Amino acid sequence: MSTKTHPPEPWHSFFHDLDDAADTVVRLDCIGGFVVTQMYGLERSTADIDVIEIAPRTASDRLMDLALQGRPLHKKHRIYLDRVAVASIPENYEDRLVEMFPGAYRYLRLMALDPYDIALSKLERNNQKDRDDVRFLAHSIPLDLSVLEERYKAELRWQLGRPDREDLTMRLWLEMLHE
Repeated sequence: MSTKTHPPEPWHSFFHDLDDAADTVVRLDCIGGFVVTQMYGLERSTADIDVIEIAPRTASDRLMDLALQGRPLHKKHRIYLDRVAVASIPENYEDRLVEMFPGAYRYLRLMALDPYDIALSKLERNNQKDRDDVRFLAHSIPLDLSVLEERYKAELRWQLGRPDREDLTMRLWLEMLHE
């Protein structure tokens, strides 16, 4: 896990500008490649910050208006916030959020899902980049595969549109991660 005091450029300047636009404490619940690279150390590029929640909601519209793809902060820094509208996230993820770069910004609180929740958030899409991220997390954290499987069964499976398909994906992932 990262012990950095702030993210590298251009992320730091982007978040600094976003922080300047806030007038109250704002929590951004982050998932995806940004978290895997900045919090957990995978070396790969990403141009966005996937966000599943911005709280309070009163701050959300203002920040998104500045930071979405094509908006002023994206044009300035060439990175952007991506509001993930549909994501399969374990039920109690908020209880396990970890602040990234505590104290780096006056108002922004960049919150990362824990590594098990990050992995499970990638299950339904299951593309090659997702599998690579999960493999990285499994070996670098390392993940306890029984915890991953139990959290899937208890907190995610019931939310899925096709749980039988994701059961198969989960079995294949567990086999992949045992290698």
